[in-house]
This record gives sequence, C-alpha cells and structure tokens, in this order.
Amino acid sequence: MNFEYRKFQKPVLYSTIFLMGASVALGGRQLLTHNNAEAQGLAPVVAESIAASRMPIASDMNFVTATVQKDGGAVVRIDSSRTIVRNMPDISDPFSSLFDESEIPNQQRKEVLQGTGSGFIFSNNGEILTNAHVVSGADKVTVTLKDGRSFNGKVLGADTVTDVAVVKIDAPNLPVISLGDSDRIQPGEWAIAIGNPLGLDNTVTSGIVSATGRSSSQVGIPDQQVQYIQTDAAINPGNSGGPLLNQRGEVIGMNTAIIKGAQGIGFAIPINKAKSIAQQLISQGKVDHPYLGVQMVGITPEVLQKLPEKLKVNSDRGVLIVAVQRNSPAANAGLKAGDVIVKFNNTDVNKPENLQKLVQDSAVGSNLQLEVNRSGQQIKVSVQVGTFPNRAG
Repeated sequence: MNFEYRKFQKPVLYSTIFLMGASVALGGRQLLTHNNAEAQGLAPVVAESIAASRMPIASDMNFVTATVQKDGGAVVRIDSSRTIVRNMPDISDPFSSLFDESEIPNQQRKEVLQGTGSGFIFSNNGEILTNAHVVSGADKVTVTLKDGRSFNGKVLGADTVTDVAVVKIDAPNLPVISLGDSDRIQPGEWAIAIGNPLGLDNTVTSGIVSATGRSSSQVGIPDQQVQYIQTDAAINPGNSGGPLLNQRGEVIGMNTAIIKGAQGIGFAIPINKAKSIAQQLISQGKVDHPYLGVQMVGITPEVLQKLPEKLKVNSDRGVLIVAVQRNSPAANAGLKAGDVIVKFNNTDVNKPENLQKLVQDSAVGSNLQLEVNRSGQQIKVSVQVGTFPNRAG
C-alpha cells in the first residue's frame, strides 16, 4: 500500500451512496530621509530623488507572503510507517526446484512501508488535521514542525469515508492556524497551498479556486462522501493533508487528491466538512455516516441508450438506481434497480451528486420520503437512513 499519496484514475460513471475578495497587496513603505543636498541649495525634489537612490528599497509583501508568515509555522510534516508481513518462498532450500510452487515451504518476511504527508495544527491542544490515507494503519507517526521540533503523534481517529484524520501531539507553544468558512468560497478566489510535496518541506504554491462542489464520482472516488473544492494551485504527492488557504490566511480546505495525468487540477476537502468529521473523531474516535445502499446515475439520452433491456425506464428526469446493495436500508424499503428517484422529501432531484449530498446531510435513523418512478408508475417509498458499514482503515 502506498499511503504517501493517492492518485485517482479517470472518473467513473456511477456515484455510490453508501451512507448515503478581492486580493489585498501589503506593499512595503519606502522611507525617505533628507540629507545635506537640500542644505546645499538643491531643490527638495532633487534632494529626495538623491536620497531615494541611496536608500535600500523595502521588500514588498503580498498576501501570499503574509499568509505564509502568519500560518506557515502551523503546517507540519507527517512521517508514518507500518509493518506488513509477506509470505516468501524459502529459496535457500537447494531442492526447492524439485517441488511445485505450492509445495515450496514459505518463510515470513517483515517489510516496513513508509510515507510522508502534511497536516496543520488547528487547536492549542496539539490536534492536527490530515488525510486518513496518510496515517491509517500506521504503527508509528512522527510530526515535524517548521521550527525543527519533532514529536510522536497519536492518531485519535481516521475516517476513510471522507479521508479525514486527526493526530495529536503533546508540545508547548504550538502555532495554530485559522479555519475559514468553506461554504462562502466562490470560484475565482485566491487559493494558497502549503505542504511538503516530494520531500520538499515548507513548499508554497498559489492559484485560484477553480470550482466548488465537485462530486466524488466526478473526481473518480465514488465511494467517498465529499463535495470537493477544485484548485489549480499545484498539488503533488506529499501535499496530502496540507491546508488550502484563502487570501486572508484562513484554511478553506484540506488538500487530498489529484487526477493522474492532469495538470492544474487538484482537489481539497472543504474545511467545514473536515472540521465536522474531526469533532466526531475527537469525541468518539469514529464517525457514523448516513447510508442508503444504492448505486445511481443521472438520466441522459446516452445513459438510456446503454441501459440493459431488463431496466425499463419511463422517465426523462430524476436519478436512476442501477444497483441496490443487499440488506441495505434501500433494499429493506423495497427499492429496486430501474427505479427512478424524482423527489427527495418533496425536493426535486436530477443529479446523483445532489441526491448524495441530501443523504449525507440527513441524520442516521431518520426517515426519508422518496417519490419514485417505477415502470411509468409514481410510487412513494419511505427509507430509514442506516449507518455506513465500517471499513478497515
């Protein structure tokens, strides 16, 4: 397992519900002083010009520099390692060539897998946000601060459904980063990424927020429940878990994914989502995710042409169920492949990602009222939201 960084492949067709300012430039002031030129009868403007040419020009500080100076100390490097055991054939046996492969005696060999990611301190208690894939299953986690201090980290919890984890260190005088409001960001806003890509610690890149609300299926990871922020700020392996900040130096997202082969396309988990997951991980060590258990796709002419004959669809709007997981809330409510969900609690739905978000925002145990088109007939179905089955980290 390479848990240094995850690269995602081409987005797939189906989406799964398993839970289911402007910039401000801070310019340096140029200080001018009078000298003897004015006393010698030179015009004031000439004197000032001479003085200016002799004075060093103060460094300009833009909002990126200001953000790095303000928050860079709270961005950390996370080194993790895990030990795995492999069964290897005992090739030291000189008679091994006389046996079938299945008859060759095996010996166990331990192998240590190491990875590096990023994170950021968001509380005075030493709690750090990072990606679950950076620390899940790790035997040892080491956190290194920008000032060179290094500490053993304790994983308080890792949620693989959202790829959010919380690590804690015990240390005094920790810098803390400010969290923003990801619900308020708009495409075109500035975006600054800080992290440790490819072993190059404390790297800063900048760009803009390219889009918001990218569904997990669009990104290519349909089994995760996140509406991602897309950015063109350069993100590379090792940036995982690092912050994406706005022009005010507030964290708006946690960098997590890139699409293989793409340039200028990276994705971050919105900080409001990450913060909500982190609070549950800190309080109870796990997260209960709403869960329906259906696989679905939006209805388009292309989709309708490719459907097998057994799926008789008589609707040109809504979200088509293409598969229902056994013993899931959806199965228990009687939903079937070929059903088209047209309304969710009296709200029209036309896109899988919209329905996915509505389910994610529901409470476990609550009853959802669905209006379904089944072979041309409108029926109403009540589904009790379940808890997403736990997966190994």
